[in-house]
Amino acid sequence: MHTRIIARFIGILILFLGLCMAGPLLASFLFEDGSTRAILFAMAIACAGGFILFTAVKQEDDRQLSHRDGVAIVTLGWITAGLVGTLPYLFSGAIPDFTNAYFESLSGFSTTGASILTDIEALPRGILLWRSLTQWLGGMGIIVLSIAILPYLGIGGMQLYKAEVPSPVVDKLKPRISETAKTLWKVYLGFTLVEIILLALGGMPLFDAICHACCTLPTGGFSTKNASIAHYNSLYFDCVFIVFMLVAGINFSLHYRFIKGDLKIFGNDAECRFFLILVALFTVLIALDIHRSAYDSMAQSLRSAAFQVSSIVTTTGFVSADYDKWPAFSRLLLLICMFLGGMAGSTGGGMKIMRIILLIRHAYQQIFQIIHPHAVTTLKLAGRPVPTDTLSSIWGFFVLYLSLFVTASLIMAGLGLDFVSSFASVAATIGNIGPGLGMVGPVKNYLGIPLLGKWVLILCMLLGRLEIYTVIVLFAPAYWKK
Repeated sequence: MHTRIIARFIGILILFLGLCMAGPLLASFLFEDGSTRAILFAMAIACAGGFILFTAVKQEDDRQLSHRDGVAIVTLGWITAGLVGTLPYLFSGAIPDFTNAYFESLSGFSTTGASILTDIEALPRGILLWRSLTQWLGGMGIIVLSIAILPYLGIGGMQLYKAEVPSPVVDKLKPRISETAKTLWKVYLGFTLVEIILLALGGMPLFDAICHACCTLPTGGFSTKNASIAHYNSLYFDCVFIVFMLVAGINFSLHYRFIKGDLKIFGNDAECRFFLILVALFTVLIALDIHRSAYDSMAQSLRSAAFQVSSIVTTTGFVSADYDKWPAFSRLLLLICMFLGGMAGSTGGGMKIMRIILLIRHAYQQIFQIIHPHAVTTLKLAGRPVPTDTLSSIWGFFVLYLSLFVTASLIMAGLGLDFVSSFASVAATIGNIGPGLGMVGPVKNYLGIPLLGKWVLILCMLLGRLEIYTVIVLFAPAYWKK
């Protein structure tokens, strides 16, 4: 393992995050919200600390990253980002407790959207923008962004891309990995700007439009309002958010190909078709269930169902209604959505639709094999055979995901949470969704979770964002052996 390269990269990351505080600093200064000095202090510490770490560690002659280096940098990078993200909260007094500040910070960078804040609207504007910015940076991945810088330092980035990109398979759009990272970020930035414009045209204040757009494309879900999107009670805003939440839940390489002229790419992609059909099916089922029981109008039922299904299945976590008061059938369907997640290559969390498709097809293949024991079958996706090691990795991920979910849920129950809250809090954090059910429902928060429980959920956020393997492998004895 190249510890010097890892240390230098962490230094670059800390420095970069410090420079990113310039935006919140400017907002604080313009709005005169009283947090300017705190953000400036946090920015100075981050920039100085990152610069010192980068320059103090000498560059190794062998600058080729190994797979182990990539895994270590990604995991340590996310943990470090969470630590740097606490500085504005702590120095401003917005969140004076370290555990709560780290919970909020990592919830942002992991795009989970789980919050311990009780009065969001009382926060200074600079802190609100920093809170949203952590999600925007975490969406496509701080590590992927930094890949564009690494070539100038003589460091290859493919190992980082494999470790960080939320997908069972790596889809390179360009021959060079740095070009792939730049392409993804251009698409990501473009969608963010379009959403800001549409929200502003609908009458949303520009500051709120920027913050909400920065939390939609990364499927983060932080809002500047206590009631989230329900605060606006606007059909126009609901429609804009639904569209962009679904956009964020779709593989970004498909968006790139669509922009490049492949207009049929969404319809031709099996995963995308399955994803959109699933969203439509769950929307109709929930709308029929909440009609009469929660809403008198079918139009309102469809609107609320479409918003919450889109929000939860893409793991965004925006809220337009208190779905914890909906009938049990609807709540159960939303709980299932928490496990599904978005498409591979999207900014969404969860298990990912591609994995679900392959697990279903493999299960059917096994049933077919029992009926026709002498038949020779090959599992395919998009007309191409799925490698055995890929399928094994997916099954391993599935088992680990459920095992961690059950273990963490038992711990939460042991800490005194009720049955629904225990399961929902873990499902909502390991799936990077945010709001769950029960005491962590859509109109509540995570402040009441016991101290140990918050650290368990912090680990769930990290595991969910980095797709389990990247974190778990660090605990394997074989990883540390030469």
